[in-house]
Amino acid sequence: QVQLVESGGGTVQAGGSLRLSCAASGLTFNTYAMAWFRQAPGKERECVAGITRTGSSKYYADSVKGRFTISRDNPKTTVYLEANNLKPEDTAVYYCAVSQSMRSNLRLGDVNYWGQGTQVTVSS
Repeated sequence: QVQLVESGGGTVQAGGSLRLSCAASGLTFNTYAMAWFRQAPGKERECVAGITRTGSSKYYADSVKGRFTISRDNPKTTVYLEANNLKPEDTAVYYCAVSQSMRSNLRLGDVNYWGQGTQVTVSS
């Protein structure tokens, strides 16, 4: 079955950096778009970054543009999220997502599989 295993979350001070990883198995990785969503307490889950199957197109939410970078390594079946200059409002559970969509700006309804989530906490 499909498994998405996230790692790299934690607690950092404002201005710090984290690198999230999501290792995928049980699927033909290079036939799926990948994305990172996040959900803060009391808020809806939102897509913060997405990347198409070959990595030719990337999407970033306005709130993270210029600070976050999504990338993928198809031979290693892993997607990454480099998060720099973190702010307290970035605090959330971050989820890896897989989609058969051709787009990089994924919506909740586009997601075929979810990871279990990893907590990111940014202190001020």
